Amino acid sequence: MKPRISVLTICVADLDRAYRFYLEGMGLASEGIIGQEFEYGAVAFFDLQSGVKLAVWPRKSLVHDTGLEERAPSSMEFTIGHNVTTKTEVDAVLQQAEAAGARIIKPAHDTFWGGYAGYFSDPDGHLWEVVYNPGFMPEE
Repeated sequence: MKPRISVLTICVADLDRAYRFYLEGMGLASEGIIGQEFEYGAVAFFDLQSGVKLAVWPRKSLVHDTGLEERAPSSMEFTIGHNVTTKTEVDAVLQQAEAAGARIIKPAHDTFWGGYAGYFSDPDGHLWEVVYNPGFMPEE
């Protein structure tokens, strides 16, 4: 398998709320909610970096598409890492997320490995780590 992850899909309880959070609150670019003409097709895509997309999709649509039984969501399954270039930027992104309706899980702090990081959860409980890692700088 070649590493070609192009879409990260997170499932949400309320698509409109999630769309507003990521578009208006976090400032991610999107062309809007599409596929609403299909019973289980509504989805919103947000541009990340290097052609990668964040897809926001109703949880009921994933249940329908996979045939799996719906379970209670858990923030402990995975985190989404958002790397930034300065400690100040970590603080700014956490403040932006909180102002947009996110819950700060762990305020920014110096890490044992020499970085600086904090966590927030979006309105559906998805856990984001905002991190400055001097050994792993993002492309601008």
